[in-house]
Amino acid sequence: MTDYKKYIAEKINIEGVGADEIASYLEIPPTPEVGDYALPCFKFSRLLRKPPVAIAQALAADFVCDEVVSLVEAVNGYLNFRLNRLSFTLSAVDAVLDKGEAYGDSDEGNGKTVCIDYSSINIAKPFHIGHLSTTVIGAALYRIYNALGYKAVGINHLGDYGTQFGKLIYAVKHWSDIETVREKGLKELTRLYVYYHEQAELHPEMDDEARSYFKAIENGDKECNEMFEFFKEITLKETQKIYDMLDVTFDSYAGESFYNDKMAPVIKELEDKGLLTESQGAKVVDLSDYDMPPCIILRSDGASLYATRDLAAAIYRKNTYDFYKCLYVVAYQQDLHFKQIFKVLELMGKPWYKDMVHVSYGMVSMEDGAMSTRKGKVILLADVIEKTIEKALDVINAKNPDLENKEQTARDVGTGAVIFGALSNNKIKDIVFSYDKVLNFDGETGPYCQYTVARCNSVLKKGEAADLSKAKKVESVSAEEFNLAVLLADFPKTLKEAAEKYEPSFVTRYAVDVAKAFNKFYFEHKIVTDDASVTAFRLKLTAAAKICIKKSLALLGIKSPEKM
Repeated sequence: MTDYKKYIAEKINIEGVGADEIASYLEIPPTPEVGDYALPCFKFSRLLRKPPVAIAQALAADFVCDEVVSLVEAVNGYLNFRLNRLSFTLSAVDAVLDKGEAYGDSDEGNGKTVCIDYSSINIAKPFHIGHLSTTVIGAALYRIYNALGYKAVGINHLGDYGTQFGKLIYAVKHWSDIETVREKGLKELTRLYVYYHEQAELHPEMDDEARSYFKAIENGDKECNEMFEFFKEITLKETQKIYDMLDVTFDSYAGESFYNDKMAPVIKELEDKGLLTESQGAKVVDLSDYDMPPCIILRSDGASLYATRDLAAAIYRKNTYDFYKCLYVVAYQQDLHFKQIFKVLELMGKPWYKDMVHVSYGMVSMEDGAMSTRKGKVILLADVIEKTIEKALDVINAKNPDLENKEQTARDVGTGAVIFGALSNNKIKDIVFSYDKVLNFDGETGPYCQYTVARCNSVLKKGEAADLSKAKKVESVSAEEFNLAVLLADFPKTLKEAAEKYEPSFVTRYAVDVAKAFNKFYFEHKIVTDDASVTAFRLKLTAAAKICIKKSLALLGIKSPEKM
């Protein structure tokens, strides 16, 4: 498709200013009535020593309109351009249909690897609603980067290290057994974890024994390590069901324990470079010059911390994947932690520290307060998904009870509603979880976009006998058709911006915008008409809209049922 900014810029002659620079200044006016592109001429006042109004008037007089640009006007120091709407719309539709499901894909990331650390569940703890954001944001970025030609590496940095495993061993030995855990799975481990903390408040000496069990894991004790691996096996088996529902995959499950034997070289390097100092018995990297508290590397008892393992993980990932970027999809409460990690890597002389990005997001809480695994106060994500699936099936039974494969459609719609809800706003916003909001199937939601795809399918089925080659003979386009085409043309740019800003909600909002524009077109205009060229054109426009909405949803991890 034509690069309109480049096309317009190359037809403008400003002494001392190249076409690429002019193209970079072109912007979209706030309302379509003004024009389709605008050039603010005040940017050239100092260079040309003329007022913006005079510059705009002179440029308008020199500009020669053609089959691409139909009108140029100078207004208050702006040079406004109106495109040939018929030409633009036909070109946009053909660009989508020529690429099909690959529309929006590019090779800009060819040869570059992007590591994405997301989900990062804790072993022996339930997969609750608080894990939803990191999981679906990371998975969406994974798909977006792959679409742009990067090699995305999805990493589930498992929380499989720490005293909590000693606590679980203590709990299993005192209040349960392996067979009961095998039978009841993660529910039993969660029950034991909650009960342990209730008892530890009454008997704090239990924590000493729990620490000794964890130390035994670190020292290679056979029984303790077998129990630890058993906990991990049960957790991954349970959470895989959630990942399958959400269509989430990973390339690596290297968790905290994986770096147990990789921390010593990092500590030695910090010592050799004179970065470690002692503070109250602990070994730290002093970051006071950078207005940050010290980064603790080893506690006074010699134990490592998150920072130690994250430093080892960063170095391992660079050595293994030679990443172009390394993203950490972690809640904003960890902002300081990552600032410290990145600064320590910089002080270690790692030039690639600047390629590491904390993709922060808001926290999820319940309407009556924050969640706590220790207190057993969580909303299980599996329960949320199942409840939305049930609601979707209720809606289908009420509106279209004879729908084929309605159970699978309900799963696609229910799961899509949960994902879309988590990705519908800017990722940094906190979310107070409400079933009413997640289960709302009206308005700017995932089900609305899915239904629009199904509507497109219905229209295309009705017009399947039309001769689409006659679309080129259409003589004009309506405002609704042009506005929809403008959105279709924006899809590649939207994907690129979503990757650059690490913001999947750009794609979510895009899907809603296209769905709204298509439905406005659908209600304003009959698509299958007595005019063969109009019918062919509108069917092609419908097919292009379907591709863009369906592709957007797929990048978010949402399926589009053929019928609803």
